Amino acid sequence: MQTTSSSNEVLVPSQRTFQNLKRGLLAWAAVLCLCCPGFGAHQTFVKTFPLSSGGSFQLENINGSVRVEGWERNEVEVRAVKSSVNDPRDLERVKIEVCSQPGQVAVHTRYPQGQGVEVAVEYVVHVPSRVLLGDVQTVNGSVIVRGVEGGGELRSVNGNVEVLDSSGRFNAKTTNGDLHLELRQLVDGGPMNIETVNGSVVLGLPSNARANLKILSMNGDFSSELPVTSTAGTPSSRAFRARLGSGGGQISVRTVNGGIRLVMERSGV
Repeated sequence: MQTTSSSNEVLVPSQRTFQNLKRGLLAWAAVLCLCCPGFGAHQTFVKTFPLSSGGSFQLENINGSVRVEGWERNEVEVRAVKSSVNDPRDLERVKIEVCSQPGQVAVHTRYPQGQGVEVAVEYVVHVPSRVLLGDVQTVNGSVIVRGVEGGGELRSVNGNVEVLDSSGRFNAKTTNGDLHLELRQLVDGGPMNIETVNGSVVLGLPSNARANLKILSMNGDFSSELPVTSTAGTPSSRAFRARLGSGGGQISVRTVNGGIRLVMERSGV
């Protein structure tokens, strides 16, 4: 009887410990759910499409950031992650459509009309390093371009726009966000427009860059690491024109609430 009683005494604490551990795990899971409101269902989209060097690429998004990176392949890899905060069925309601034609690839993110679908789509896209980014845009999120030789139109509304370790001429625009462009080479061409409303602008150019500058900073300072020659107004004024080097294609830089800096391009930044 003593052996049986001793056995029972050992088992009871073990069962209680197991129950307490189970309760603790359930409580910890509840805390995680409360602390991580972004936790929900996910769905991954990965497809590859042919695109020759020098072709055109476009992408249209609404909720989520877009990252475009150049590589040494004649193809486009589109990788997207759809995330739903509430209803996992919303993932199927948001469609990713790709139109692939010779010399052009266009990606569109389609949301259902008239329905409150809380889905974010985050893109990471690889394109040929020599490419024209015809129109890469999102509404809520950043647009980041790295390792591209060409140019294009980059737009956001609530997010930053960045061009790093690239060459060419790019137009960049956002409303609530910063703009940061680092160009290894500034090629001749049409006007460049770099514009934000609530944010700062950093434009990195090589030491041999040539351009005509049009600067407007309503509520912010202007500074330049590159030698500029004022042609109308002074760098201390809100709006002025200047020449970089011997002059060239126009670069218009504008912000309402934020500063503007011209810096020496630093490869790999």
